[in-house]
Amino acid sequence: MRLVAIGGSDAGISAALRARELDPGADVTVVVADDYPNFSICGIPYHVSGEVPDWRNLAHRTVADLEATGMRLRLGTTAERIDVDAHEVHVRDPQGAPSSIAYDALVVGTGALPVRPPIEGLDLLDPHDGVHVVHSMGDTFEVMRSLTRADARTAVIIGAGYLGIEMAEALIVRGLEVTQVEQLPEVLPTVDPDLGGHVAAELRSHGVAVVTSTAVHRLTRSGSPARSSLRVDGASSDGTPFTREADIVLIFAGVCPDVSLATAAGATLGVRGAIDVDRTMRTNLPDVFAAGDCVVTHHRLLGTTYIPLGTTAHKQGRVAGENAIGGHREFAGSLGTQVVKVFDMAAARTGLRDHEAVAAGFDPVTVAVEADDHKAYYPGSHRIAMRWTGDRATGRLLGVQLFGHRNAEVAKRIDIASTALFNEMTVEAFSDLDLSYTPPLGSPWDAMQIGAQAWVRAILEGNAAD
Repeated sequence: MRLVAIGGSDAGISAALRARELDPGADVTVVVADDYPNFSICGIPYHVSGEVPDWRNLAHRTVADLEATGMRLRLGTTAERIDVDAHEVHVRDPQGAPSSIAYDALVVGTGALPVRPPIEGLDLLDPHDGVHVVHSMGDTFEVMRSLTRADARTAVIIGAGYLGIEMAEALIVRGLEVTQVEQLPEVLPTVDPDLGGHVAAELRSHGVAVVTSTAVHRLTRSGSPARSSLRVDGASSDGTPFTREADIVLIFAGVCPDVSLATAAGATLGVRGAIDVDRTMRTNLPDVFAAGDCVVTHHRLLGTTYIPLGTTAHKQGRVAGENAIGGHREFAGSLGTQVVKVFDMAAARTGLRDHEAVAAGFDPVTVAVEADDHKAYYPGSHRIAMRWTGDRATGRLLGVQLFGHRNAEVAKRIDIASTALFNEMTVEAFSDLDLSYTPPLGSPWDAMQIGAQAWVRAILEGNAAD
């Protein structure tokens, strides 16, 4: 059995590992475009901050670990074309020499590409000017060079999603003055505005100048490469001009699926231009599977959508690898469960927000509530702000959002909600869960159960959050 995986990140490596696990005799080759297979892109901000000093520690597994499983890694090798009829992948090695790799089954895990927003001057500037669109380990090294080469003291971050917020913290930790610009009215727009407001307040309390409802229109540079001066120009939604000077500019404007290789081979595309796959991760091409940020996502509440997440990519890759060697497994589906650390706080979500639930055909009710993470009489308790969304008619849990102190187990509490959503529980049934209790760590009714009970009361009383 000859399995080839294209892409050395979460999906491709997971596919290769699963195939070798189930069939130690399988001939598994992974084509990796760079020299950094199985690296945690989510960990980049913590290397930039210095909290993870050695970039090599961002690898989930070393090259030696991966090769010890029996897979073959083709590092620095570009996949240029898939010949579906001949069952071959045409590649080019680091020296530029072309060759082909035959396969019985192929897994495409080409991931996503960073969005380059339509900012005047962006295409004229590059990392040597101190402007970075950050998405890969190569981008990370360029950022580190800019920070040291220019002795950077000021930074502008364009975009206030998960990575943008984490990078703002990283640069503050390094001692820079940071301005964060978000085009939408709130930072972290994947949560409701009141929780986004909490996130913005936490950023500001640590020195980040947060500017919302503002779009950047132009980037210009003056000075020498050794000491660049970057000017960032834009305007707020009401037309007020915005200008900042900075030593370094980082751009986090989202991602789009990298599908050029697959489409050239005839793969069908789906939501947001991602490769269309079924729940077994099969494409329309014979013996070709695909997984990760380049494919559509089965969502347990929404059906087919697109959610580029590392956790999802790992699971999809595992399914693809198993089925590529003859298995019959289906991807169980995503709920979009996410969490982000914001200095001393954390924000998390799972499932649907109110407007998403309406679009999916539900009749949602959303309730805002707060509760202590453990008994308030024990020192060190923290309040957790919550938003609970459930279906009015059936009582089915649809989504939960949390914001609280990093020590309040926000990540694990959102995982409890995700587990309940996965099993299609009602909000009321949440109170029946047998959760642990000791005063330093919890309460007889966990904070999450208090939130669920507040939702049930709101339904009975006819009161819902705005």
